[in-house]
Amino acid sequence: MHRFTVLVLVLIGGCVSPGPPETPRSPVVDGYHGVEVVDDYRWLEDWSDARVRSWSEAQNAHAREVLDNLPAAEEIRGRVEEILRFESTSYSSLDWSAGTLFAIERRPPKEQPFLVAMASPDEPGGARVLVDPNEIDPSGGTTIDWYVPSFDARRVAVSLSKGGSESGDLHVFDTETGERIDEVIPRVNNGTAGGDLAWTPDRGGFFYTRYPRSGERAEEDAAFYQQVWFHRVGTPAASDVYELGEGFPRVGEIRLQTDPSSGRVLATLQDGDSGRFEHHLRETDGTWTRFTRYEDRIVQARLAPDGALFLISRHDAPRGRILRLDAGRRDLAEAETIVEEGPDTIVSDFYGAPPTIATEKLLYVTYQLGGPSTIRCFDHQGRPCPGPEVAGVSSVGRIVALSGDSILYHSESYTVPPSWYRFDPERQRTEDTALSSDSPVDFSGIEVARELAASRDGTPVPVNVVRRTGTALDGTNPALLTGYGGFGISIGPRFDPVAMVWLERGGVLAVANIRGGGEFGEEWHRDGMSTRKQNVFDDFSAAMRLLIDRGYTSSERLAIRGGSNGGLLMGAMIAQHPALCRAVVSSVGIYDMLRVELSPNGAFNIPEFGTVEDPEQFRALHAYSPYHNLGDGTPLPAVLLLTGANDPRVDPMQSRKMTARLQAATTSGRPILLRTSGNTGHGGGTPLSARIEELTDTYAFLFSELGVTGR
Repeated sequence: MHRFTVLVLVLIGGCVSPGPPETPRSPVVDGYHGVEVVDDYRWLEDWSDARVRSWSEAQNAHAREVLDNLPAAEEIRGRVEEILRFESTSYSSLDWSAGTLFAIERRPPKEQPFLVAMASPDEPGGARVLVDPNEIDPSGGTTIDWYVPSFDARRVAVSLSKGGSESGDLHVFDTETGERIDEVIPRVNNGTAGGDLAWTPDRGGFFYTRYPRSGERAEEDAAFYQQVWFHRVGTPAASDVYELGEGFPRVGEIRLQTDPSSGRVLATLQDGDSGRFEHHLRETDGTWTRFTRYEDRIVQARLAPDGALFLISRHDAPRGRILRLDAGRRDLAEAETIVEEGPDTIVSDFYGAPPTIATEKLLYVTYQLGGPSTIRCFDHQGRPCPGPEVAGVSSVGRIVALSGDSILYHSESYTVPPSWYRFDPERQRTEDTALSSDSPVDFSGIEVARELAASRDGTPVPVNVVRRTGTALDGTNPALLTGYGGFGISIGPRFDPVAMVWLERGGVLAVANIRGGGEFGEEWHRDGMSTRKQNVFDDFSAAMRLLIDRGYTSSERLAIRGGSNGGLLMGAMIAQHPALCRAVVSSVGIYDMLRVELSPNGAFNIPEFGTVEDPEQFRALHAYSPYHNLGDGTPLPAVLLLTGANDPRVDPMQSRKMTARLQAATTSGRPILLRTSGNTGHGGGTPLSARIEELTDTYAFLFSELGVTGR
């Protein structure tokens, strides 16, 4: 196989540029249920092969040659830097413990956010820095995956990882001195099943998740078989005690919570990314009891201050209802329904902070409203109570219980920066806190419209359109549409100051709430997963047509953008509707649906996508797999694929193979570029400077392809 040579010329912003390096074909034929499938670029999967690394370097060099010479690149870089390096402090991942408020603080121009502690949300100026990855690693490559403070706020456990790998090791710090006080415990977090920790009430030890150590499992199982162990602070990690996990699925994912009054531990187990859960309780005598099973359809369980359990059930209730299981009871049949299923969806979240929390007397519940979300309040018997004032088209994020029944909650919209609000139920008052972010740009001239597109089967699909007030609907505006559509994840309004780079040049931004997400409950999710995945693509193409038909833009001035599962969406649009848009930006995407399950995180994704082992699921996967459905001799839109070499969630080989296939298939003369970052992963932990460079390349590429000029 000879070295890569230039074969073609491509048109970049009106200028002829040398084309990408040649990618030799080396066909491999696989058989699936009587169907033979040819894979011309299987050889690009093996990163240990020197030929693959050389090919990737050549593709990167080609991408840099194009991107660095785009006419607006330097102007865009200056504007993106101006916005992202704006010295405004923002706070996320708040936690309240023993009168201390912990938070992750982001303060440009620092490369990474850091952990701080303060007395109240009204005194951020007095915050103490506890753990600063920028001091630990001046290169900006180390990030905080998560942290958990002890109940007395004297200690905090922190998972730290490098290079976007999400491979986190556990560090314990004294919150008074900031000193690390225990040995480092390796492999508590990973990009497959994540990780978690729960302190004992006396702060003397903690229960934590970990992955197999060397010699415990075969090498190919290193990212699987998560278990729960117990560590006593000050003792060797080698003496840690196994607690739970034997017999759990290979792709089991575990989250932990401790009851501070009794010391009972709640463990939630998810079977891969299936949305099927079991719940286990550890009693004070050390015994574990499973009290829900997968078939019970309990998707969230939280301990209340009085020892009761509040459960979100989707059994015969796809939009959710809330059950209460009194303290001391373990039989789900004894649980009482206190909040019935309604027209809106009760939100559950396995991966982040629980969207339903119990305070001393109240229950705060997050509801999805088809994209936007809100908080509703009940007492512990399910009777409605006055709740916080939440803006209309906005998103509610983390809810933090303070003393008594007061809470803090995070909220943002397309035009309002993220802020933390306090709700005091005694005074029935919602108020701003000092934990609010200043915007580096002015959104006062921006408006949001909610449109409805009709999918191929007639399903109405919400499309949120962000535009300058008075934008003419004459079909001439550059438009950028994004979506996700998977894993029951709801895409809510999000404030993105860098969007002004697009909006201030007359661009229109749009976000489609397509099936596969959780915006309208579990049925909305299931209608976009596994053998019904084509609905996701039909919904998004309907959103594209809506923008064109309503005069927001034209196909020649429309671009689309997505990442991860949204990258799969981008690949499907290229394969199924190549003439509907002019340009595509796809980040860390999945494109070869017949091989994805062979990568570690791909095994976790089988419940969502399906498996080639099942004949019906194989047929569905093969029918839409972007890599397999690109026809040679097709005029394709311009495409920029981005991936991170350290991605633990989507193997970068997906982007390599898709790039080769796109370059072989297209006849449009438009660029097909692959940009591989050597020091990032799936997106989490990306340093500020790397984010600036990625956004510069993205917008410069889109400006060039859609003919966006001026400011």
